[in-house]
Amino acid sequence: MTSLPRAPRDEARDRVRHYAITMGIRTVCFILVFTVQPMGWWTWVFAIAAAVLPYIAVVFANAGDDSVATEVESPLAELSPTTEAQGETPRPPAVITVAETPAPPAEPRS
Repeated sequence: MTSLPRAPRDEARDRVRHYAITMGIRTVCFILVFTVQPMGWWTWVFAIAAAVLPYIAVVFANAGDDSVATEVESPLAELSPTTEAQGETPRPPAVITVAETPAPPAEPRS
């Protein structure tokens, strides 16, 4: 598991899918308002759902994953020395440092 947030592409795909599902339910409710007979209290439920679902769909589609706090994890905390299991004293993890030096000046061609 990583502490990185979800990829923007994946998040956008899920938000569009949720929006499409909600608007599909709204379309079904809108059709049911006019097709269910005899009219009764459920007709009002379908009408209210058809009126409220667009607002709900837009709010949920615009609410991204940025509202969920993610904690940054140290990669060094996840490393466990293998020598502990063998009874040896653990060594700290090796740190590799790369230092670049400028190349020597090129010799002039004659």
